[in-house]
Parts: sequence; C-alpha cells; structure tokens
Amino acid sequence: MATCFPESALYPYIEIEMDCMPPRTNLRPPVARKETQLMQLHGHTLVDDYAWLRNKQSPEVTAYLEAENTYTAAVMEPAASLTDTLYAEMLSHIQQTDVSVPYRKDNFYYYSRIVEGQQYPIMCRIPASDDKNSLPPMPPKNSFPNEEILLDVNMLAKGQAFMSIGMSTISDDGNLLAYTTDNTGFRQYTLAIKDLRSGKTIEAIAERVGSVAWAADNQTLFYTVEDEETKRQYQLYRHRADGADTKDVLVYEDADERFNVGMGRTRDGAYLLLESSSHTTSEQWFLPADTPVGSFHCIEPRRDNIEYYADHREGMFYIRVNDTGRNFRLVTTLVANCGKENWTEILPHRAEIMLEDFDLFRDFNVICERVQGLPHMRVFDLTGKRPPQEIVFPEPAYRAAPDINHEFDTKTFRYNYQSLITPASIYQYDVSTAESLLLKQVEVPGGFDRSLYASERVFATTADGTQVPVSLVYRKDRFISGTNPLYVYGYGSYGYSLPIGFSSNRLSLLDRGLVLAYAHIRGGGEMGKPWHDAGRMMEKHNTFTDFIHAIEYLLAQGYAAAGKVAIEGGSAGGLLMGAVVNRRPDLFHVVLSHVPFVDVMNTMLDASLPLTVPEYEEWGNPNEKAAFEYMLSYSPYDNLRATHYPAMLMKTSLNDSQVMYWEPAKYVAKLRTLKQSDTLLLLHTNMAAGHGGASGRYDYLKEIAFDYAFLLWQLGVEEL
Repeated sequence: MATCFPESALYPYIEIEMDCMPPRTNLRPPVARKETQLMQLHGHTLVDDYAWLRNKQSPEVTAYLEAENTYTAAVMEPAASLTDTLYAEMLSHIQQTDVSVPYRKDNFYYYSRIVEGQQYPIMCRIPASDDKNSLPPMPPKNSFPNEEILLDVNMLAKGQAFMSIGMSTISDDGNLLAYTTDNTGFRQYTLAIKDLRSGKTIEAIAERVGSVAWAADNQTLFYTVEDEETKRQYQLYRHRADGADTKDVLVYEDADERFNVGMGRTRDGAYLLLESSSHTTSEQWFLPADTPVGSFHCIEPRRDNIEYYADHREGMFYIRVNDTGRNFRLVTTLVANCGKENWTEILPHRAEIMLEDFDLFRDFNVICERVQGLPHMRVFDLTGKRPPQEIVFPEPAYRAAPDINHEFDTKTFRYNYQSLITPASIYQYDVSTAESLLLKQVEVPGGFDRSLYASERVFATTADGTQVPVSLVYRKDRFISGTNPLYVYGYGSYGYSLPIGFSSNRLSLLDRGLVLAYAHIRGGGEMGKPWHDAGRMMEKHNTFTDFIHAIEYLLAQGYAAAGKVAIEGGSAGGLLMGAVVNRRPDLFHVVLSHVPFVDVMNTMLDASLPLTVPEYEEWGNPNEKAAFEYMLSYSPYDNLRATHYPAMLMKTSLNDSQVMYWEPAKYVAKLRTLKQSDTLLLLHTNMAAGHGGASGRYDYLKEIAFDYAFLLWQLGVEEL
C-alpha cells in the first residue's frame, strides 16, 4: 500500500534542537489581556484567562502573535551570529545536489533529486531494463541523460509560502500521476492528475483528500476525503480519469467518529484494500483491482481493541492481527473464506517480541519485529528451499526499516539502515545468497569522521522496576565524565517508536561537547503494544516519570553535569515537556517545545476540534469523571504554578491542524504571570506553516539553526 513517492524518499531525515539567557532590561514581552472563561465539570471549575487567543480570525490575536515574534527576534539578536554560524555548519554537512536511489515500479525506475539552491525535490523516472532483479542504475553526476521529469515541486511552490506533497501514485501503465498538494501547512490536500504523455494536469479534482489508489484499468482512481471540521478521513470516492463518470461516486462512508478511512492496494496489485481504523481497532475491505465498480467485501468485521492488516499472495490473505495477544501474530486464509474462523496461524503471538509489520513477495516474506526495543528483520522463503534468515545489524542502537519495494515478483529486498553515527544507507538484500549489498550511503561533506563518535544503549531503572532504554551518542574526545552538557529528546505516545537515525545537523551539538540522549519511554512502541498501553489512558504518568528517571540515571552515571540539562519534545512530546517541567523544574536548564500539546483539558473537552474524539483512545474521554480528573492531574496548562522555571522556547505554526497555535500561545501567556525566575520564555509562531514547520529544506534548516542557537546560548557552549 505504498505510494510512488513516499515522504521518506523526498526529504532526508532531519531533527531539531536549542538555548537561552536573561533578556536585556529594555526588552519587555507583550502582555496578553485577560477575558476569563469558566467551565464547570465533574465538580471542578476550569479557569481560562486566555481563551480569547483561540480566535484565529481576530486582528488582535494576529497582532499579539506578531508582537511575540518581534520580542523573540529582539531577545535572540545577541545570538544572531551564532545562528548564522550554525546554519553554515549544517549546510556544509549536506550534499546540496543529490539523487535518491532509483527504485523499480513496473517498466520504470523512479527517483527524486534535489538541486543546490532549490527548496524542493524534483520527481523523475527513466525506462527500466528487462531484468527485474538487476541493480538500479546510479547517475554519474546526479542526473540521468534520458530522465523524464514527472513533478517539479519547486514549480508548484512558486508564489507560495508553503508547499507539501501529500500522496502520489502512478497508474499501472505508467501514464497517469495522481498527487495531492497542501499550500498552507494545514494538511488539507488537493487532488490533481497529470497525464504524463501530454503533460496536461487536471487540478482541484477534489479537496481535503487523504489516500489515493489506482485500479488495474488505469482510469479509475479511488480517494478518501476528510470531514471539513474534524479533519477525519471518513469517505471513499471513485473517480474516472477518462471522464466516463460525470460525477465522482461515493463508495463508502464511516459514521464512527473514532475511525479514519484509508485506501491502498496489495503489493501484487490484485486487490484494492479499504481500511477503517481507530487508535485501537481496525477493519479492512477488499475489491479485485480489475473490477473497480464492484462491491467491497469485509475480511473480518471490526471488534473493539482488535487490529488487523492484510496483504495478498496467490489466493491467500496474510494477516497481522492482535486477537490472541497485544504483540500480534501472523495468519493466512483463503480469499474466498477469509473470516476469522478460517484463519491458520503461521507465526504465533509472543509476549516478548512485537510483530511490527511484514513485507510479502511472490517467493518470500520479510517479517519486521522488535526485540528488546530494537528492530529485527527475518526473511522466510515461501518456496520451501531455504530456512529463515535474519538480516543482522551491527550497532547497539540503530534504525532499520523496509525501503521502497514495489515489485512483487523479485528476488531482492531493499531496506534502510542508519544509526546515531552511521548515515542513512540503502541496502539490497539478495534472498538467494542471504547477502546485503550497499547501494548508497548519504554523503556527509565537511570532514565528518564517524570514528570520532560513540553510540551506546543503556537501561534506566524506574521506581517501579521498569527498565527504560536510552540511546546515547557523544564525541569521544570531548567527553569528560560528569562535566558534559546533556540534551535529551522524548516523545512517548501513540505507540510510536522513537527512530534512532542519523542527522548531520546534530554534529553542531556533538562537536561542542554535548551528550545526546533519546529516551524510549512508556507510551511509545519500542517494547510492543504493552509498552504503549503502560503509557496511555490511566497510565500516562508513567511516560513522565520514565523521562525523569532516565535523566537522573544519566546524571548518576556521569554522562553529564547536573545543571546542564536541555530537553526537547514536539507535539505529544511537547506535552511531555510541559508535564515534566511542572514536576521537576529544578532538573532542567533549557526546554525546547515544538507545536506542544499543552492545553489538554480545553482541547479534549471540545469535540468540534480536529482529532479530539479519535484521541479519546489515547488520552481518555474527559466527559467521564475518572478520566477527567486523571488528565487534569498532568495537563501542563492547568498545572502551571508560581515557581522557578528553566529557559524555554515554544515554537508553533499558525496553520497547525493537529495542535492549534493557541495551545502554546496561551501556555506562554499564563506562565509569564507565574514564573519567578528571570530565565527566558520565548514564543515563536510561523505564520505561514503547519504542524511540521517550514516546508522548504533551506527554510527548515534555518529553523533548526535558530533552535540550536537558543539551546547552545543558554548552555554557554557557543564555541567549538
């Protein structure tokens, strides 16, 4: 169910981080006026003095946000040269003109390339050879003489402050490209179809589009649409590119507000798959791809707290399902009789190993698992000729995942490997020889020497005896036990496993002596579904205590000096930042929060907001008294108090559709009336972006440099 150009193929993996100092006496932050809003529920009165900031259309709100930006820029002026230095450093470590490894889909090799000075990628293709198992061609000078440009995102971005490609997929015959674009950052995508033969594009076919998939007739396109207010993908439409239908046909609609609808296709191309899923439950429907006007059939009706995901091979569905245990098992069933009573187990549930995914091909199946928090891959030969093989990874902490594998009939499997000190690397695994061939490793110019750095993986023991993994990286010749500044990143929500990947941007921190740590706390997915369960709903406090215990452990073991701790989190990780700072403001020196989910109660009590109702399965439903009181006990906005707080930079975007800009804006306004320290408290709003910040790669790099400058300035380690 992959698209032709997944996001990972368009942009390199990038991270973020920062620093601070007391403002000059002539600088004063803007004052947010008060219009108190009271809400009474479950015997509690919620007082909100800054509810007026929710009015996005108000000129007064715009003026206030711009005043905050002006104040932030003025306070950061002493760090302007540091910001410029960091930007130049990070730019020096990036191959500005580059090309991705081409991957095969049917009769073409597809790839994207970037050109120095341009913000966005260019999507291209070249004709493929007859040998489907041959190595992909690599351009001698980052371009092919016979390439065909499919989509130049730089051209789409002309005159736009923001541009993002959502989904893109090409018809089986290679003639039609369907893609979606967002020009505000609100993640509201518009569908277009480009005829690659004529170059003609039909724009604005549909609005608020999520997933897209072609049928086998090369003319029928299925796409999902979101509700305008809640941003829930809830409808599936059928569109005819040849104009045979005068109006797009509504095929399916899900009325359950917890569920989002998605559309894809099995790797062998035989079936279209319609999926409807919540955070804890899923259901799939199938339709032969060569009969697009037929009726979808349900594989197995949804049951609360049961998830399943299917693919197809030779008349059989292979299904990953968690009906007998939280960490999933693998079953098969005939398409003709696919209900659960006909399932045959081929890989059982294991309490200690998470079955994360599987990649199914004609002659083999790649099983993706997590063992003790680390990704593992096992290759099963479906012809019975070879025993299972494991792809072995050499480092103590790493990221490994399937790359782009469109071809069903193949003898090779492509995967991505990287670590905190190994740049992103694309390998091709030969199933017949059990050997991996490196196709490309991202080049890091500017004198990068991986032997200068060390990567470790340690376990911090919490008060309840839980072992929390922490991944570490530092520069060996800059490390002196008990003296280094420490940077810790955390997330811990939605069962999301924190990726341990390479970022050349981090060299600016490592080369200045910072120890970087990534805490794999409960609420994430590193140890499987039970790890997620132990940090959500009525167990959410574990996420926060795990993070604090991890930092205390690192300090006790001499990885850093007390008083030199910087922390960062974004979105739900911003909730983490707010919660741990309220608990232990003395532990941290600098806090960086991106699009932080800090106003938990007001957001979760407003069912009209995007994402609120589906989020009940992650945080709880505050309309229920027990859930309300538990959420209130950790909501950062509601638990701010009069005490000393560390230096903070809060960053948000005006067009964020997931965490509204007003959450950090209200948080900062309220905290300014309470904090008793003279540390910096800064708010910066990107007035032309969404949840992910700036869309252009150079603009985004400037944001990272700004963040790093704040962090390093406050830690007092500006110089190399």
